[in-house]
Amino acid sequence: MAEPSKVIHVRNVGHEISENDLLQLFQPFGVITKLVMLRAKNQALLQMQDIPSAVNALQFYTNVQPSIRGRNVYVQFSSHQELTTMDQTSQGRDEDSQPNRILLVTIHHMLYPITVEVLHQVFSPHGYVEKIVTFQKSAGFQALIQYQSPQYAVSARTSLQGRNIYDGCCQLDIQFSNLNELQVNYNNERSRDFTNPSLPSEQKGRSSQHGYGDVGVGFPQMANAAAIAAAFGGGLPPGISGTNDRCTVLVANLDPDRIDEDKLFNLFSIYGNIVRIKLLRNKPDHALIQMGDGFQAELAVHFLKGAMLFGKRMEVNFSKHPNITTGAETHEYSNSSLNRFNRNAAKNYRYCCSPTKMIHLSSLPQDITEEEIVRHLEEHGTIVNTKLYEMNGKKQALVLFETEEQATEALVYKHATTLDGSIIRISFSQLQNL
Repeated sequence: MAEPSKVIHVRNVGHEISENDLLQLFQPFGVITKLVMLRAKNQALLQMQDIPSAVNALQFYTNVQPSIRGRNVYVQFSSHQELTTMDQTSQGRDEDSQPNRILLVTIHHMLYPITVEVLHQVFSPHGYVEKIVTFQKSAGFQALIQYQSPQYAVSARTSLQGRNIYDGCCQLDIQFSNLNELQVNYNNERSRDFTNPSLPSEQKGRSSQHGYGDVGVGFPQMANAAAIAAAFGGGLPPGISGTNDRCTVLVANLDPDRIDEDKLFNLFSIYGNIVRIKLLRNKPDHALIQMGDGFQAELAVHFLKGAMLFGKRMEVNFSKHPNITTGAETHEYSNSSLNRFNRNAAKNYRYCCSPTKMIHLSSLPQDITEEEIVRHLEEHGTIVNTKLYEMNGKKQALVLFETEEQATEALVYKHATTLDGSIIRISFSQLQNL
């Protein structure tokens, strides 16, 4: 093993892995002061506050294989003892790439839509931009930007590599393209030839530039398309089509003696906003749940089908009813402040998963202890391990149960409950071990 350093080198960091994923992996071991994503090399550099924190992390992951989103990542001490400004501004640089007047730009953590106009505002200060083409690839939202000369492209890459277009998001990952000339057929929000303003705009619904990128997944019925694109990098999780327009879900095989609308809300709100819920009195083990849109309903069906709750395996399917009619037997949640996707929608989409043994607690009191957390949750099952840590000055915790069913029960009972005056939030964690 290399000489201990507070800088950790992480390899096999795929494009589906976000900064937050890496933060979740290492924050239980101490405060993280810097994080540099080397996207071009599928690597990352992460600086802990001190060497003991980094040593603890690497000792732990020597015995436990770290995995993020189903991908094994590999960690070791970096040859750097400290991350400098030079390291951060040169992140992902391929020393063998040849300067070219065309840049290939990948946008990571795209919480806001990026258009040709936005890209032109960002890149034109470094030289005359002739053409821009945007498209979706498996790596995420990308753009090709053609300058008048290679010198302009070099200047832009040197100044902008690793920067964010907006504060805290839309990070630029810039490489030199091997193309010699961009072909632009239409002037619109996705492509533009600034040397030929007379080009027509294309008809809606057609891909702007066949050949540069794959046709992106479209979500015409969803107002949160930008958040979905930001969460999944332009693609979708395996098994999710993104084309479902049915918003209502039918849940069967529930335990009628233990289930109620609020418990269903706590579970299904992990996958989207809840409009209303109705327990079927003529079928006491059935319920209808109307989600915010078809995509959120599809996530719920995909991730919860067959999940265990109160000793019974839930049956989760799309309902034949397009919505739930308001009535005396329905519970309304459309204006609930507990709906998770009204804020930080992209982050919430990114962390959607099937029930796991590990739950994540946030909005905790600042003086909370692990013992208090255990007392609050232990009635729901055997707690194997806990980890209390701080992120951005706020206390959070990870709690590992013996089974997925125990963790699910703790979530449905204790999400949005009050602990020492704070309303806590609980979700499933994709981490497999503590």
